Amino acid sequence: MTEFFTTYGALIVSMVLGALLGLSLYLPLMAGQLSLASPGFYALGGYIAAILSTTVFSTTGVFPVPLLLLEMLIAGIVSGVLGVVVGVPALRLRGIYLAIATIAFVEVLRVLALNLDITGGAVGIFGVPQPFSEPIEYLWIALPLLIVSMVLIYRLERIKVGRAFVAIREDELAAGAMGINPTYYKVLAFTLGCILAGVVGAISAHVLNTWNSRQGTFDSSINYLTFVLIGGSRTFLGSVVGGMVFTALPEVLRAMADTSAIPPWLAQLLRDGRLIIFGLLIVIGTIFFPQGLVTPDLFKNRRKRRRPVTSDQ
Repeated sequence: MTEFFTTYGALIVSMVLGALLGLSLYLPLMAGQLSLASPGFYALGGYIAAILSTTVFSTTGVFPVPLLLLEMLIAGIVSGVLGVVVGVPALRLRGIYLAIATIAFVEVLRVLALNLDITGGAVGIFGVPQPFSEPIEYLWIALPLLIVSMVLIYRLERIKVGRAFVAIREDELAAGAMGINPTYYKVLAFTLGCILAGVVGAISAHVLNTWNSRQGTFDSSINYLTFVLIGGSRTFLGSVVGGMVFTALPEVLRAMADTSAIPPWLAQLLRDGRLIIFGLLIVIGTIFFPQGLVTPDLFKNRRKRRRPVTSDQ
């Protein structure tokens, strides 16, 4: 068992972080907003952690865990403030126009990171100190964060705020007629997703030991969109399952490509055609599973089957 966690520890941590990134995209989708800004805030959180740990919090030896928690807090606050600034004008758009606007925001952040000295330019920031000696030890931070996020979203869906999100998603005009302020709740959902993405970025910078502009790109937006659309966009469990599965999928494809049982052209496709495969999965998934693999009806039907049958006699 120890050898298993040593070998696959980095992949397991990446799967948990992928689930968190799926949740960061699921939060604006709760309010019917197709936002693809999560990679931008993920990159922002990583840069904040990398800059703070290599300059402001520069230490010798093992990086203290309390400083990592402080970086996560700072990354979340900065991402939340910027999320409000970006969300107020951007969320006046709907559908594909909002998606295009958020992709443009991600590209703006990427270009800034490529041209600023503080971010290391195209080279990025190397030597981000690590608080743990083994990748699997990051689970002590990432896994509790995932559990807490899932519990909070589960409770959020069952209180007034969550019901307002759902009402806006189903019919924004009807929700407004019922006294719900669509702009307020859409910005709130967007900001919560930005905060979560920024916190995950702060953890990832230490896990990867380096950070550069490739962490927040259009390719990443497609990956995260796959997490939610194929996993399930109507329940947070779908985002968690999708994030874990599609984070592990590239490693599975790479392992398949290294076998000699498949033709060379297929092996090359498996190595370099991840986006093509993800795009095909999105198309196929939206056709045959329009609500994703995990849906609320799945659990409702299970509860109905478990309900005991009573007799009227």
